Order: sequence, then structure tokens, then C-alpha cells
Amino acid sequence: MAIPIKINVFEGPLDLLLHLIEKNKIDIYDIPIVEITDQYMEYIHGMETEDLGTMSEFLVMAATLLDIKCKMLLPRQVNEEGEEEDPREELVQKLLEYKMYKYMSYELKDKMDGAAGVFFKKPTIPDEVMKYREPVDPQALLASLTLEKLNQIYKSILKKQESKIDPIRSKFGTIEKEEVSLSDKMLEMKAYAAENRRFSFRGLLEGQTSKIQVIVTFLSILELMKMGYVHVKQEELFDDIQVEVKEDPDIWKNLTEFADE
Repeated sequence: MAIPIKINVFEGPLDLLLHLIEKNKIDIYDIPIVEITDQYMEYIHGMETEDLGTMSEFLVMAATLLDIKCKMLLPRQVNEEGEEEDPREELVQKLLEYKMYKYMSYELKDKMDGAAGVFFKKPTIPDEVMKYREPVDPQALLASLTLEKLNQIYKSILKKQESKIDPIRSKFGTIEKEEVSLSDKMLEMKAYAAENRRFSFRGLLEGQTSKIQVIVTFLSILELMKMGYVHVKQEELFDDIQVEVKEDPDIWKNLTEFADE
């Protein structure tokens, strides 16, 4: 990264050109390029610096000024819109931008110098003051309240509460979990089998009080079939299933052990 070196009082070629324009009180939009170029070249010849990077910037600007000087001596070129092109236009735009940023830097420096002398004090407000809250006067608060306004507030609250209710979900009932275990149902089936050695499977299910009871009863019949305690049969397709007890329920010892587990 190149380190900028300040030569005399100028930061660069644009700074020098701007100084010459302001010194001679020249209109920046109508620069006498011949006069400015001569003064600029006079300053270049008097420069003494070993920094080739900085010197090259001034030489590039000198070449630009000489190029503009030559174009000013030639007939003006006409653009597509039929207007004569000014060879100084690009240089003027660069000078205006440089001038704007230069004076902006002055403003920022003044603000920085001003802020350097400002010190801020941390707040030291007592806790009593921080916790203080202005007391509320109920009479003043309710002074403008009437029964009509109170009724409007009440209705608006009810309306907001109604809008929160889902019209579909609000009609749903409460589903309560029915505690029933397979072991309890199998003990119940043991007592039922002791009274009914042969019974209808459909009739057994229809006698249950809930869906979960039907499911557990169905599972208990399957478990009893697996253990060999009951046998089921069906005469015709879609006929009722008949359940027959194969052994005396009083000797269902394994069933008692299953229920204890």
C-alpha cells in the first residue's frame, strides 16, 4: 500500500490544481487551461522528491493538462446530440468531487476536535427517584367514564373472547381415558366362561360398554385361544362366531399367573 507524502501544502495533483484555481479566483466551470497548465508545470519543475510514486501522479496530471491544452487548440468535436464537447469536462468533474470530499473532511475534523473536549457523566439518580411512580387518582381516571362507555368496553371484551373460540373445536367433547387392562379382562372372561360354556362372540362384544372394552375383550379371546382354553368356530361365511370353553375355568391356573404379571 502506497504511503501518501505531503509535498509542501498539497496532498496531490488535484489539490494543487484546486489551489491554483482558488488562488487566481478562476471559475471552475471555465478553466483557462493554458494559464493553469503553465503554473502547474512551473510547480512541477520546482518539486524535489525521491518518491517516484507521488511524483508520477503529478506527471500524469501534467500530461493530462497538456493533452487538454492541445485539444483546446483544435476544432471542437461534436457529440451525437449535436453539442460541442468540452475537453475540460472530465477534469472539472474530478475537481468538483475532490473539492466536495475535501471540505467534508474539514467538517468531520471539526466535529472530531469538538467531541474530543466533551466528557460524559454517568447517571447518578438515587434509587428512590428511579423507583418513584406518579400516584394514580381513581376519581380522575374514572371522571369521563359513563355506563354507556363501560357497556361498550364490556361488549368489546366479550367480542374478543368469542373470536378466540374455534367454532368447530369448541363443540368437541372431552375424551377421557378409560383404564382397563388385558389381565383384568381375562379374569372377567374366566367368570363369564364359568357361567356360559358356549356363547356368541358377537353377543359378547355387543355387551361391552365402550370401544376400548370391545378391543380388550377381542384381545382376551385371542389370548385364550392361544392358551388353548377356548375354541371358536363358524358354520357359514359371515355367520356369528361361536366360542366354546374347552376346559373347566376353575383349573385355569396359568390364566391366574398371566393376570398377576
